[in-house]
Amino acid sequence: MRYLNEQEWKLASRFLFLSMALTVIKHDLEKMNQLAPFKINEPYIALLEKMEKNATEERRHLRKKMYQEKIKVVALEKNDSFTSYLFMCKGKEEKRNYFNPAIRKKVEIIFEELLAHAFETTSSSQEEVKL
Repeated sequence: MRYLNEQEWKLASRFLFLSMALTVIKHDLEKMNQLAPFKINEPYIALLEKMEKNATEERRHLRKKMYQEKIKVVALEKNDSFTSYLFMCKGKEEKRNYFNPAIRKKVEIIFEELLAHAFETTSSSQEEVKL
């Protein structure tokens, strides 16, 4: 049974998958700082930091809206194939199961959105280097 309307579900699922993307960004940033896999690491680190900042700001905004709408998301179970989440809204509960590769794809799409936005704002704010 579907208890959340489309807007509530979009808000809660965006928050859920954005949180996962933020975890990936933080992990990648930590690895970049530790391993320094490239000869010039600074542009990559700056891009990841910009992505982290944008994702954190968006998540803060989503969290505020979820609080106002009385929406919560709780992880229930996880196995090799599926992960279950409980969406609670205004006293009603709705359980949704997600196929783990589908979760990965959703997080990847959000990651790409954040990457494009961060690259766009980073490259437009820098001066052109003249030789």
